[in-house]
Amino acid sequence: MPLDEDVVAAIYRDHGTALRRFVLSASRDPQLAEDVVQETVLRVWQQAPEITGSLRSYLFRTARNIMIDNYRKAQRRPAEALERDLADPADAVERVDELLNRVLMEEALLRLSSEHRDVLVALHYRRFTVNEASVQLNIPSGTVKSRAFYAVRALRTILDEMGVER
Repeated sequence: MPLDEDVVAAIYRDHGTALRRFVLSASRDPQLAEDVVQETVLRVWQQAPEITGSLRSYLFRTARNIMIDNYRKAQRRPAEALERDLADPADAVERVDELLNRVLMEEALLRLSSEHRDVLVALHYRRFTVNEASVQLNIPSGTVKSRAFYAVRALRTILDEMGVER
């Protein structure tokens, strides 16, 4: 299949910065990050007809898999692994998975209404009680409970649409 430079450029333009930031948070090596981003975009471009769900979540999952593959290859070459200052393989995979989950959750939260997002952030990220969230958001505690219920339902739907496995 010939390379469609416009499609590849559009993927870079729309997702390259976020992908690079994601990869850099796991590797700290700018050249490695750029290599992973390039490989990710090319792989996703090749798979574009078969992609269902969110392109962005597919990009991040692909980048995650490339980073894990690169790490495993480096483990077979111990000198390279030492140069890159990588930790235990299980820790590296766990760290990348944690970063991916955080990125996907942030994207899903952004798709919620601001009312639903505010309640979930107050209850689950800031660890407020219902009464504390009620005071902070200036809404009745019954409204906090109701919005939390519907926000979780909406968030599950959004995550399913993004192709995120629970």
